[in-house]
Amino acid sequence: MKINDGLVEKLKCELDEYLKDYMKGKGSYNKRVYEAMAYSLNAGGKRIRPILFLLTYMLYKDNYREVIDVAASIEMIHTYSLIHDDLPAMDNDDLRRGKPTNHKVFGGAIALLAGDGLLNEAMNLMFRHCIGKGQNALRACSIISESTGAEGMVGGQTVDILSENTRISRDQLYYMHSKKTGALIKGSIISAAVHASAAEQEIKKLDYYGRKLGLAFQIKDDILDVTGDTAVLGKTANSDLNNNKTTFITAYGLDKCREMCSLITGECMDVLKGLKRDTSHLENLTLFLLNREK
Repeated sequence: MKINDGLVEKLKCELDEYLKDYMKGKGSYNKRVYEAMAYSLNAGGKRIRPILFLLTYMLYKDNYREVIDVAASIEMIHTYSLIHDDLPAMDNDDLRRGKPTNHKVFGGAIALLAGDGLLNEAMNLMFRHCIGKGQNALRACSIISESTGAEGMVGGQTVDILSENTRISRDQLYYMHSKKTGALIKGSIISAAVHASAAEQEIKKLDYYGRKLGLAFQIKDDILDVTGDTAVLGKTANSDLNNNKTTFITAYGLDKCREMCSLITGECMDVLKGLKRDTSHLENLTLFLLNREK
């Protein structure tokens, strides 16, 4: 299923090219780790998080190419998390984005280092971007970095691992996914608004949009985990069920989750329309995430 939005497709293509070019020709004796990094980075992801960053930035500034390196760093962070998520010590998955997972191709040790390498390369990109660009660029990149740490994505992943084979409370379920999935989605949106010098009132509205979008995204993921087909998803269906995890489906049931996902997406759309800017591309992306099949 493609996003029916020309600008979004254009941004995805440019990000794909940037990431592919970035990894070309790197390494000598250490070349294998770059090959593993490039393998997962260029395996065909939807680029949702960096596109959210660029579209939010474009609400306030025209030249998105001046921040495409920051957007690329967000995708590197996301891809590192997937490589590590798939490792035998975590979810032990064989398939990601329709291809064998990184550790199945390169072995566990190189896959671990490839994830580490992508995270560090993302930080290198953001540091270089910030040189000479002032406080807003620093603040923006700090938001991205913080969203991935122990109080963000890593913290959520920790709770996820500790929750296997355990029935957790709904409160803990919301906490886990607000960090594991939601933090980088929200961080991508807020960092772009900060970088582009958006007014504080609009940043608060986008913060709410980001939190709600992250929640809807996760509920949709949980729905697809039980209703989707492995061939379409590009990853193993029923993986959460097989790992005995508490999900929104186990907490609320499939029908209620579909209703929740639709209602939360409606809230997202209301926030965007209230910004009094051209949010049409963000609206299209938001609806795509509701209706996606993978």
